[in-house]
Amino acid sequence: MKTLKIPEATIIRLSVYSRLLDYLHKNGVMIVSSGEIARGVDGSPAQVRKDLAYFGEFGTRGVGYNVKDLNEQVKKILGLMHKWKVIIVGAGNLGSALIHFKGFKERGFNIQAIFDNDQNKVGQKIGDVPVYDILELEEHVKTKEIEIAIVAIPARHAQEVVDILVNSGIKAILNFAPCVISVPRHIELRSVDLTVNMEILTFNLVVNKR
Repeated sequence: MKTLKIPEATIIRLSVYSRLLDYLHKNGVMIVSSGEIARGVDGSPAQVRKDLAYFGEFGTRGVGYNVKDLNEQVKKILGLMHKWKVIIVGAGNLGSALIHFKGFKERGFNIQAIFDNDQNKVGQKIGDVPVYDILELEEHVKTKEIEIAIVAIPARHAQEVVDILVNSGIKAILNFAPCVISVPRHIELRSVDLTVNMEILTFNLVVNKR
């Protein structure tokens, strides 16, 4: 891989390309062009070629890309050749919905456990995932070598839980709590604020009406 700083937008597009390549492979397509990929993701052929060029030479000029090979290469770039151990903190509506989201398992994210402080939920299962007491969180992460945590709890408790996760040795956190979270520089953190995304939609709706 070239030692260049890869734009985050490129990584996002690679994820989209990978899902398209999955679909094409499952439907027996063997060769695909940059133009066909672009049409499938509502992009441009030049952008597809530029994104892939960050990581090496793929395909044959005038022929296209081998779908199976390109899909494997893109998944390797995205770290999807590895099965990731994931936990969720928060067994409320959002945490429960995430448990039932099939896309995680399909892409190699295996949810091992969910944690909550509600004793009525502890010891139960959501789908086939067991619910543990939040007090067991740190020990579980350490002993089970969990790599990724999803935080789906109220904002007032989020930083405290994230600190526990960091101390336990977690490597990456996806945060759904609507607040700013602080982590050490070596921790990968992504925050998803659903309200912010809704407000972006309403902003664009208002702008388009002007």
